[in-house]
Amino acid sequence: MIRYCNRCVMPETKPDLFIDEEGVCSACSSFEKRQIINWKTRKQELLDILERYRSKDGSNYDCIIPVSGGKDSHFQTIKMLELGMNPLCVTATTDKLSDIGQRNIENLKNLGVDYLEITMNPRVRRQLNRLALTQVGDISWPEHVTIFTIPIRIAVQFNIPLIIWGENSQNEYGGPAAAMENNILTRRWLEEFGGLLGLRVSDLVGHDGIEPKHLIQYSYPSDADLQRVGVTGLFLGYYLPWDGYHNALYAQAHGFETYHKTVEGSLVNYENLDNYQTGIHDYFKFLKYGFGRATDLACLHIRRGRLSRGEAVKLVKMHDGKFPWVYLGYPLEEILKDIDMTVEEFVKVCDRFTNKKLFVCDSRGNLVKDRQGNLTLKYYDNLLRAESTLASDWQLTVNSATVLP
Repeated sequence: MIRYCNRCVMPETKPDLFIDEEGVCSACSSFEKRQIINWKTRKQELLDILERYRSKDGSNYDCIIPVSGGKDSHFQTIKMLELGMNPLCVTATTDKLSDIGQRNIENLKNLGVDYLEITMNPRVRRQLNRLALTQVGDISWPEHVTIFTIPIRIAVQFNIPLIIWGENSQNEYGGPAAAMENNILTRRWLEEFGGLLGLRVSDLVGHDGIEPKHLIQYSYPSDADLQRVGVTGLFLGYYLPWDGYHNALYAQAHGFETYHKTVEGSLVNYENLDNYQTGIHDYFKFLKYGFGRATDLACLHIRRGRLSRGEAVKLVKMHDGKFPWVYLGYPLEEILKDIDMTVEEFVKVCDRFTNKKLFVCDSRGNLVKDRQGNLTLKYYDNLLRAESTLASDWQLTVNSATVLP
C-alpha cells in the first residue's frame, strides 16, 4: 500500500519526497522549520542584497523579474516596486494563452513597469509540445524550460545581474536537503529541478527537422557569459514567508483577476489561469504519480491551518485526477488541434504514461474507466481508513513570526 504523510495528504509517490519514521513528509518538516526563522533578519538580508544590486545612476534596470501574469509574479513585481526597485519584467510567451491570462498580463504592465516578452517560433513550439507530450508525458515541457532560460538570457544581453524568482519549489513542496537550503538559482538547479524530466534540449535536434538554430531561446547561456555579467538569482520565498493564498489576495488588491469558479482539477480560483494546456500537464502528473493539483493545494492549506486533514481528503477525492475534457472552459479538442492530435490519440498517450500499479485494472490488465474516461485510484481507501488513527486534524499554529513583513 502507498504511504501518505500523517499530517498532509501527499503520497510517497511524489518525486524527491521523503516520509520519515514518524510518518511526516519532508515538505511538512520543512514548513515546520519556518516557525523558528527570524523573518525580520531575512528581510534585512533581502534589503541589503537589493541595495547592492541597485543601479546607482539609474542607467540600467535594478533587476529582472520573470513573470507570467499570475498571482505570484504580480506579488513579486508589487513587492519590488514597494522596495524602490526598477525592474524589467520578462515573459516567455505562454503556449496557449487564455483570455484571463492576457488580461492579467496587461494588469501587471499597468502596475508601472517596463515589460519584455519573447515569443518563440510558433511552428517549432507546436512541434516541441507534441514531442514533449509523447516522449516524456509533459505538454508544458518547452514552456517550463524557457521560464528559466529566457530571463537568464535577457540578463546576460542587458547586463542585469540580479533575477528575482518567487518560491524555491523544493523548499515549499519538499526535496533533497541541499535543494531546500538553496536560495540561489544555479545551472545545476535548473538541470535537477527545472522540469527537464531527463529530456535535454540537445536531444531535440534532428526530430521533425528541428535544428540548433530553432533552440536558441531554449538554451542556457554559457558559463563564461554568466560569469562575465555576474548573473545570480534569489528566491523571494527564502526571504519572505511565501504563501500563494496571501499572494493572490495581495495581487487582487492591485487588479489581478481570478476565475469565476474553481479551476478544473484544482481547489481554488486564483492560480494556473494563464495557459489552457495546464489541465493536460496536471492530469499527466496524476497518471504518473497518483496525485494532482488538488492534492498540492490541499497540503499547502493544511500546513497553514486552513484545512483539516479530514476535509482535505474529501476535497482531493472530489477534484483530483478528472479527465481534462475542458480547462478554464476551453475544450480539449481545441487545445489538441495545435499539436495536430485527436482525442483518441491523446487517450493512447495517456494510457502509455499511466502507472498501472496505482489504478484499478480489469483481469486482463486494462485500465478501468468510467463514462467520462476517469480512472480510479487503488489507494484512496487506505488514505480514508488512516483518518481514524492518524492526526487527521493536525494544524500548525501560525504565530506572529510568519506574518509577512
